[in-house]
Amino acid sequence: MVLFFGTRMARMFAYGAVSVILVLYLVQRGLGEASIGLLLTLTLLGDTAISLWLTTQADRIGRRRTLLAGAALMVAAGAVFAATGNVPLLLAAATVGVISPSGYEVGPFLAIEQAGLTQLVSPERRTSVFAWYNLCGSFATALGAAAAGLLAQARMGAGGTALDGYRAVLMLYAALGLALALAFGLLSPVVEPPRASRDGLGGWGLGRSRRAVVRLSALFSLDAFGGGFVVQSVVAYWLHLRFQVPPAALGAIFFATNLLAGISALLAARLARRIGLIRTMVFTHIPSNLLLVLVPLMPNLPLAIAVLLLRCSISQMDVPARQSYTMGLVDPEERSAAAGITGVARTTGAALSPGLASAMVASAAWMSVPFFLAGSLKLVYDLLLYRGFRHHPVQDESGPRSVQSPWGG
Repeated sequence: MVLFFGTRMARMFAYGAVSVILVLYLVQRGLGEASIGLLLTLTLLGDTAISLWLTTQADRIGRRRTLLAGAALMVAAGAVFAATGNVPLLLAAATVGVISPSGYEVGPFLAIEQAGLTQLVSPERRTSVFAWYNLCGSFATALGAAAAGLLAQARMGAGGTALDGYRAVLMLYAALGLALALAFGLLSPVVEPPRASRDGLGGWGLGRSRRAVVRLSALFSLDAFGGGFVVQSVVAYWLHLRFQVPPAALGAIFFATNLLAGISALLAARLARRIGLIRTMVFTHIPSNLLLVLVPLMPNLPLAIAVLLLRCSISQMDVPARQSYTMGLVDPEERSAAAGITGVARTTGAALSPGLASAMVASAAWMSVPFFLAGSLKLVYDLLLYRGFRHHPVQDESGPRSVQSPWGG
């Protein structure tokens, strides 16, 4: 289990680092706006396709092998990006390789690690372990973003060009991919699903749980589509236009919101023991979404920030509960596929709405609409989820009522 936490932190550190410098590096390489936009689009589409294919095959061909393949694609992408400015080669690496322009999780890793962790821990500890796992990833992403700037600046301070500084970060990215491959090579066979049960899986890596996973994927996509209207960049743009908040203050605001959101996830395990996973997901999400609708109604900046911070103090409590419920709902040999399919559904849903939201915020008459749309769509998701799955409990948090560290008993 410690190995999975280590690989998660190393990977998110790498993603956080490369997300800061990627566009700057491509500009230094001489790429135009159209080429950069195409490359980022192909990166998203390629990572989504690769993730879907690998995660739906992982429980059949082996989780360790699939993680090693993902690490190899990460090394390849980092190496190609660091080595060349040739647009066709970069486009190929962006499409087939694994690289994160957003700092968020990409590739097959998250789904398979969740399945492996579920294999290693008891149902009573599953939500708690996922909460710590997510929190460690969030902090690692923040550290990676900070380290990228320091590394690039140090390389330039030592006599290198800006291009040399950004290339150093990409080389670090490839090196961390190699470290992941070495770590995944140490995985025990205990993380694999029962071999005898793999043969009955369908083409998407699902058996009897197919219908439930499809329903969950549709709901998670709706939730993510709503959330895409209020991604951090959109909210920052809204605060800047509405209250003329300067960039330095925006950074402080979102540092606080991200910190509160990460810590709030730790409370999910304790609540899930008391009321169950579905109720934890829904009963924390509903007030969070109501607060989201209230943000644009605040008459001044301090009140708007206060409502945002209050929302973030409960906004991530559904994440470990959602992950734990998905893992508990399906059979062991379906877990990688279930996590991969639901994850791709969320990614796809979230990709559709930020462009619409940015256009709305730029218009004085529509600037508050993204908050109303996001809150309303996410409330619909909550009600549909509760209606559809409240009678489908899974074995979850029935142990002691405390949030355990994943490394303690």
